[in-house]
Amino acid sequence: MVVSVRDLEFFLTKLNSGAAGFKEVIAPHKIQSSKPAKPSFRFDKLKDGNAPALNSYRSIDPVKILFYLMREKVYPVQDTAPKRIIAGVKACDLKALLLIDKAMLESGFTDPAYYQWRKNALIISADCDEICETCHCNIVGGKPYSDKGFDVNLSRVNNHYILAAGSAQGSEFIELLKKEVSVKENSPEDEQHLSEKRKKVFDLLVNQNEKYNRPDDYSGFRKVKTDVWEEESKDCVGCGACTNICPTCYCLILNDESIKEQFVKVRSYDSCQWFGYARVAGGGSPRHKMTERFRNRYLCKFDYMRHNFGELGCTGCGRCTEACTAQIDFRKAVKNISNSVLVKS
Repeated sequence: MVVSVRDLEFFLTKLNSGAAGFKEVIAPHKIQSSKPAKPSFRFDKLKDGNAPALNSYRSIDPVKILFYLMREKVYPVQDTAPKRIIAGVKACDLKALLLIDKAMLESGFTDPAYYQWRKNALIISADCDEICETCHCNIVGGKPYSDKGFDVNLSRVNNHYILAAGSAQGSEFIELLKKEVSVKENSPEDEQHLSEKRKKVFDLLVNQNEKYNRPDDYSGFRKVKTDVWEEESKDCVGCGACTNICPTCYCLILNDESIKEQFVKVRSYDSCQWFGYARVAGGGSPRHKMTERFRNRYLCKFDYMRHNFGELGCTGCGRCTEACTAQIDFRKAVKNISNSVLVKS
């Protein structure tokens, strides 16, 4: 199904005003900056005269923050999540969201607040037509476009979008769209153009990350010698920026904020990079040294999450590298650690 860029934006704006029961439409928007570097994008509610940036690369913040809030009341449970559309979600973020689903909804416990946000959202993913300097989904088994997990996917070809439904909810969205604007079936030429465009972007990723290539077997990470971890972590200051910006980190601290007869529990982000993360009541910590906490994060992404959920905890978004106070390049660190495994074997 094909729709013009202008007509899709018109339709999303109408839904943002309350049509079809939706309360808001949230999408990436370009952040105005005087710097000559590549632009940045941030998720925000649609506003008149401010066109969304649906088909560039990923936003500064992961889409996770729209579902797994940095601080949120989880008891008493309040069903207050509005019916909304999250548009322009990139493949790396969608993959991360599906992993968090496994932790928050499918592991024998359902996080009530997360569940409310998820059940009331329609996800519109969008292909990446560009990449940024730290993008590396190709070396963790990803692609710059989504093939599952979305309700609707958008692929821009010239001045129109090819729409693909990925769920019953997505099919309903397309049926609503047909009633409001002109749509048509995509042609073989459209499909050919899309295939070439996707390959071009993927090739850009391959070329950008060629020097960071490594084997995709991370089973030896637990056996890497301490001196390797010390070398890779020597500049780390333990600020926690990498975990807070990561689309798959979901570690939390649960606080009791009850007042008199009112029982209240509030969930907030926690970080395995902070000294107090694993500290017990007596003051001791199993990961007293920064090197040990640094190691834990890499094992979490490439060992623990694969064991628990059957997939890597890194989706290649590159945000941790951008956010790192010490300017540690995650790709380089992983390659160095992988190389140490090969040398040992």
